Amino acid sequence: MTTLLYTHEQCLDHVTPPGHPEQVARLEVISRALADPAFDALVRREAPLGAEADIRRAHPLAHLDHIRSSEPVEGFTKLDEDTSMAPGSYHAALRAVGANVAAVDAVLDGEARNAFIATRPPGHHAEKARPMGFCLFANVAIAALHAIENRGLDRVAVLDFDVHHGNGTQDVLWNESGVRFASSHQMPLYPGTGAPGERGAYDQIQNTALEPGSGSKTMREAWGEHILPWLAEYEPQLILVSAGFDAHGSDPLAGLNWTNDDYVWLTNRIVDLAETCCDGRVVSTLEGGYDLDALGPSVAAHVRTLEERGR
Repeated sequence: MTTLLYTHEQCLDHVTPPGHPEQVARLEVISRALADPAFDALVRREAPLGAEADIRRAHPLAHLDHIRSSEPVEGFTKLDEDTSMAPGSYHAALRAVGANVAAVDAVLDGEARNAFIATRPPGHHAEKARPMGFCLFANVAIAALHAIENRGLDRVAVLDFDVHHGNGTQDVLWNESGVRFASSHQMPLYPGTGAPGERGAYDQIQNTALEPGSGSKTMREAWGEHILPWLAEYEPQLILVSAGFDAHGSDPLAGLNWTNDDYVWLTNRIVDLAETCCDGRVVSTLEGGYDLDALGPSVAAHVRTLEERGR
């Protein structure tokens, strides 16, 4: 068994305005990091285009039509103050959706124990009917709904360790009894959601707010003593991860001061849970991470751990 890597060059076509933190260079530094010979064993696959039916599990047709029609012929279209589209953005977003669905299928079919998806735009801020926070479609939530509705699973876990709360994932999954969603995130911080009292329609959501500057010890206590045990009792059949690397101490958008060792530790604990509950099945997808010098090594640490544990 090995680790699958899904990406696509069309994800570089999602160009953002000058100075925007969610930039093409993010995927370029990740590609360079994972081109190292240490990652030669990765099974690399092109991300397919996501299907309209997959997107509509999470979003109404009006949202899909809004995204599709907003792509400009040239220049940029602003969807909100933080979120824009350029020529090629729509197909880049479809690749992100398609990669998540394909990775779920491949892992459930036993082609690999785990997978990492290096695509953009990210997805965890995209609500049912609103693109926001650099995100167009709720990629990981779509993957979870695919696993439930198309693959017959009863219990899917979605874990989000991005520094920002995954408000879009939460919005899409609020009424889904077959998915547990757990997020740790800095608070106060954009988007302002993610209070512990936000529990979901079936008490299936756990939000853990972390104070600015709290660092490694607080994170490890939160995940090791609270979040992962809560998920373990659920015995998920598949674990999906919104892997944001913007909690890193060098990231310009927040201040949780995590290190690469923290990403290794957390990835190992996630795989421990997966090995106990679901034969190691983990699908992880890129969300945030905006310091270019830190992003490549952080992703490499995460993927290396997935690969080592997936053998």
